[in-house]
Amino acid sequence: MSVSADLLSILACPSPDHAPLRLETTGDAEELVCSSCLSRFPVRDGIPVLLADEAVPGPNGLGVAAAAEPAG
Repeated sequence: MSVSADLLSILACPSPDHAPLRLETTGDAEELVCSSCLSRFPVRDGIPVLLADEAVPGPNGLGVAAAAEPAG
């Protein structure tokens, strides 16, 4: 069961920046990834788990914007 497009359009990172999330799928696993801090949140049985304790923090931590990747 996947996260619906309608639900995904209203979800945001639970950190203070509240950046939009994008859905990534690897094999059978789904995760929501913050578009700003790159923290990853699990999706279990189609239900997003947006708890800081369950997140895999981005490279600079939960809610801290990740540096843009260099072009090229």
